[in-house]
Amino acid sequence: MSVQAQYTPWAEEDYPLNLYWGDTHLHSSYSVDANTMGNIGLPPADAYRFARGEAVQSNTGMVAKLNRPLDFLVVSDHAEQLGTMLKLREGDPRIIADPHAKEVYEAMKDSSTGDDSAIAVMQQFLAQMASGQALLSNAEVSSEIWQASIKTSDEFNDPGNFTALIGFEWTSMPGSNNLHRVVIYADGADKAGRMQPISSNDGEDPANLWTFMEQYMADTGGRIMAIPHNGNLSNGLMFDENDYAGEPIDAAYAQRRARLEPIVEVTQIKGDGETHPLLSPDDEFADFENWDAGNFAAMTVVNKTDDMLEHEYARSALKLGLALEQRVGVNPYQFGMIGSTDAHTSLATAAEDNFWGKATITEPGMDRTEPGSTGMPGADNPDTELTKGWTFVASGYTGVWARDNTREEIFNAMQRREVYATTGSRIRLRLFGGYDYSAADLDDPHAVRIGYRKGVPMGGELAATAGDGVPGFMLMALKDPDGANLDRVQIIKGWLDAKGNLREKVYTVAASDDRRISGNGKVKALQSTVDLNNASYSNSVGAVGLSAYWEDPDFDPAQRAFYYARAIEIETPRWSVYDALRLGKNLDPADPKVVQDRAYSSPIWYNPQ
Repeated sequence: MSVQAQYTPWAEEDYPLNLYWGDTHLHSSYSVDANTMGNIGLPPADAYRFARGEAVQSNTGMVAKLNRPLDFLVVSDHAEQLGTMLKLREGDPRIIADPHAKEVYEAMKDSSTGDDSAIAVMQQFLAQMASGQALLSNAEVSSEIWQASIKTSDEFNDPGNFTALIGFEWTSMPGSNNLHRVVIYADGADKAGRMQPISSNDGEDPANLWTFMEQYMADTGGRIMAIPHNGNLSNGLMFDENDYAGEPIDAAYAQRRARLEPIVEVTQIKGDGETHPLLSPDDEFADFENWDAGNFAAMTVVNKTDDMLEHEYARSALKLGLALEQRVGVNPYQFGMIGSTDAHTSLATAAEDNFWGKATITEPGMDRTEPGSTGMPGADNPDTELTKGWTFVASGYTGVWARDNTREEIFNAMQRREVYATTGSRIRLRLFGGYDYSAADLDDPHAVRIGYRKGVPMGGELAATAGDGVPGFMLMALKDPDGANLDRVQIIKGWLDAKGNLREKVYTVAASDDRRISGNGKVKALQSTVDLNNASYSNSVGAVGLSAYWEDPDFDPAQRAFYYARAIEIETPRWSVYDALRLGKNLDPADPKVVQDRAYSSPIWYNPQ
């Protein structure tokens, strides 16, 4: 009898009590770009071993280990050219039968040109993705690798202890504009293996992916979802008001997208995507780890314009969703928020003091703060904004409120949006909204039970209520037990006003160290405890936990709105400071040196209808 068949989850309450941590976006040696950039020897099995807390030898020969294991992992290798670089290195005749592939293979065997040839393949891969071509594609090889990958996932899936979710990345990149999605299955290999993942080489319109997903569910009875990421590299396409063909979004499109894409990855190694200072000028924490140079072509040509930004970041997309719902009756951007790494090392790391980089060529021990160290096309061009490895971000993880650590329960929590994003810390965060809470409920030892009984958790919806009811929110945050104290907690509101304008406001609802919250919601900054000389900080400031009961003072029952929580830590050294100390280097004065890691809850929506 299998482990899955023997396992019977224990449950006493009818709501999720358990918080599980994971990474929904990780690449192994099976991904063509990861392999090209040096991840030769760490297939999915090593990724799972590392995530569950085992020591793994990295591709650069160092031993890597998490100080705390994760609870779940999605190995999401690119569907495009899946496994082909792996097989090219092996000299697989099915691959090197292609003249170009054979030329690359011969060059890579020559140690004097091997690295350059690998980078050349990476550059060609990005170029072909932008043009819809299919360099090194081989359907037979990709099918073989897919079956091997999902078999490994089943082998490492251990209900109640560690969840290995099956997934892949659909890598659409029209004109170098990022429309990537990670696709996650609730199912095992018995269902996921019936259909080969769709490739963006078969069409770059996200609707093609959705059709594949609908067909999968119809044919297998399984469940599947897509998770967009890196809107900041889409040049305004990710959260557009038009569909891929340029037609205005209608109700059918909105309903389809909301159903198949219930969550969005808002923070990862290639930038934080909560908001942008040009979109949120009154938000003092908006300028956080932004990658806003352009799209993938920005590595050689910076071509971002300010008008693109509102269609790239989560907060502005959530606001656009309110306007679209007003227009077509359905909100296509009613999504929850998660964080992931998008690491291509097979190592799911997001901590500032244990960050193994984007790719093998940017792992610790290398001069990854130097110009050209990103290893990406054009990174050696001093005129580009992404020249140094420090531009990568140590982020992020997903917190999931679920009943049990199983595929079904983790997937269910994502589908109902009872999930949240962090930029690498493991902050414990709850948010509830309803009309019947009181301040006393927050102090009750059964506050969580009350939260579910009287209202809805993060990801939920509040309908209009009779009378003069004003929504109240219970926010509870606890610091990462192995991390920094909390500076403050906030509620961010977005709404559609009576004139049809989209608006937002940040409310600081609790602050540490008895600081007074002013009438405009600001609080005095804490004294930084960071010592750059030894890459350290002190929890002598900040709070272990912060909580608040808050009622919206600006509530209008006729106006659509959303609310989400943001918990912010005190300042700590950025990963690049730890690197500089370990390497005995001096950072450039302009390089960032401190960070305030944070958590973003999924929103709660208010609908007046």
